[in-house]
Amino acid sequence: MTASTPTPRRALIVIDVQNEYFAGGNLPIEYPPVADTLPNIARAMDAAHAAGVPVVVVQHTAPAGAPVFDKATDRWQLHPEVARRHADHRIEKSMASAFTHTGLADWLTERGIDTLTVVGYMTHNCDASTIYEASHRGLSVEFLADATGALPYANAAGRASAEEIHRVFSVVFHSNFAAAVSTADWMAAVQAGSALPKDNVFASNQRARQG
Repeated sequence: MTASTPTPRRALIVIDVQNEYFAGGNLPIEYPPVADTLPNIARAMDAAHAAGVPVVVVQHTAPAGAPVFDKATDRWQLHPEVARRHADHRIEKSMASAFTHTGLADWLTERGIDTLTVVGYMTHNCDASTIYEASHRGLSVEFLADATGALPYANAAGRASAEEIHRVFSVVFHSNFAAAVSTADWMAAVQAGSALPKDNVFASNQRARQG
């Protein structure tokens, strides 16, 4: 590595991989399917631990009696594939961003982390909120698009499929806020000690305008 491209000091943040998002939960992730994304989350956690990259596991909690993420229900629990794996730090949050009222920023600063790698659910909600705040705090951010996922929405503003939501947010992330990459490419970058570049708004728009 040259002086201009230092080795990233990464932390992997595993956001809300809770039973609520799987079969039997009230918010089942649809795209990419959990049969694909959960193994990639597990691979990323194992690779991070093996490489000495700190792993932060996040768990969302809603007020008692809420239809989702009620701590008194099994749906609140971490999926067993995440629960059984190593974590250097655990966070319980009540807002979308993993930074809000959790002390995460201080924890990362104390360890000299400059790059946050995001996996988990949901692409457009807690992942997005965490990515935006991390970027605004001056961190480089990586978004493992095949280790995350979305679900469909319909409301007064319109309707969007899980695939549309995940694809659009991934494109927007990569245009400015986070390098949207595959788990395999991220693991290779960790092994090489190399950074993963994101795009920029101007270049992304120019390509779209040129067809």
